[in-house]
Amino acid sequence: MEETKGIKQAKSISRAQFLAGAAAVGVAGALGPAGQGRAAEPRHGRGLRRRGVVYTVGEGETPGTAWNARRMRADVRAIRDDLHADTIDVTGDGVERLTATAAEAAERGLHIWLQPTLGDAPQRDILEHLAETGRFAERLRRQGAGVDFSVGCEFWLFVPGILPGETVLERIRNLQNGTVDWPRAQRRLADFTAKAAKTGRSVFKGNLSYAAAQSIDDPDWNLFDIVGIDYYSYFPERSGYVRELKRYLRWGKPLAITEFGTCAYVGAPETAGMGWDVVDYDKEPPEIKGDLVRSERVQADYVGELLDVFESMGLYAAMTFEFLTADAPHRPDEPRLDLDMATYALTKAIKDRPDDPASGWHWEPKEAFHAVARRYGAAGHRDQG
Repeated sequence: MEETKGIKQAKSISRAQFLAGAAAVGVAGALGPAGQGRAAEPRHGRGLRRRGVVYTVGEGETPGTAWNARRMRADVRAIRDDLHADTIDVTGDGVERLTATAAEAAERGLHIWLQPTLGDAPQRDILEHLAETGRFAERLRRQGAGVDFSVGCEFWLFVPGILPGETVLERIRNLQNGTVDWPRAQRRLADFTAKAAKTGRSVFKGNLSYAAAQSIDDPDWNLFDIVGIDYYSYFPERSGYVRELKRYLRWGKPLAITEFGTCAYVGAPETAGMGWDVVDYDKEPPEIKGDLVRSERVQADYVGELLDVFESMGLYAAMTFEFLTADAPHRPDEPRLDLDMATYALTKAIKDRPDDPASGWHWEPKEAFHAVARRYGAAGHRDQG
């Protein structure tokens, strides 16, 4: 339980702490040597090419919330038939889980954005995990499936050896303590990103990308074919999003929004990606801090507006974050324990017996699910027409 609590705490403060440090010292910057990325042609003004959702595979916090093939197959069908997505971003760790989910998606005719994200492991193991997943992606591609391959996500935080600390928690503590040599961290980040790109190229011959943290992680995009950004900005006017996103088009390559979204409470979009930092994990059970007001409409409006912006700009892809967060169930009768309020999921997990850790559960769509489904469905009809 303590280990799980620690992981959740790390997830809840990591982006905030790094943003603060990066803003203070100007850590962001173009890094690394020129690479081997192709000069793929970007699209502008003709609608999104790929409309997707992030689907995370993992061990889960309990056996009941862990990945399993039966539930995964049902989720993939819902992503295609109910959400009307044409793309699934399969991410997480565990080569077997990643490849089984990608294979199911290919069988269902979905385009696949495959992104292994093994973290807190030796760099050699992370690269081997990347290579094994990439070899499978290449087999799918050769068999005719639509596949883009991402070498990972936000290496500065999840890969040991870039920032000091062997685990996410230790790296967070060092960020808090100010014990980070930023120039050295930049060099190490550039070095590992180049190694990951080289590993990806060695096993996968299609489009290669990486999911970079917005305004923090600015890799040398010459290494890749598609620019990938985890995007969590908030502007009161749409013109603010367009102005900011145009910066990522300067490389002359397609732009994929590899994550975007917000949580389901009033004021969440204004947190600019820190909406999850509202849970007190020192309490047992964990509870929501303060007097937040749940609002699925707030989440739906934000996600819908961002999708409209991405469509208007003709970006390569947008993947809403995320389909499901099974370990943060919805408690409609107890707002203080409604952990779903602090998730970005388009669905809410509901336990049959809320106080029983071994309880069965199911998911139900939120308003954001329906907002995305309407847009994806309408866009699909337009594309076919």
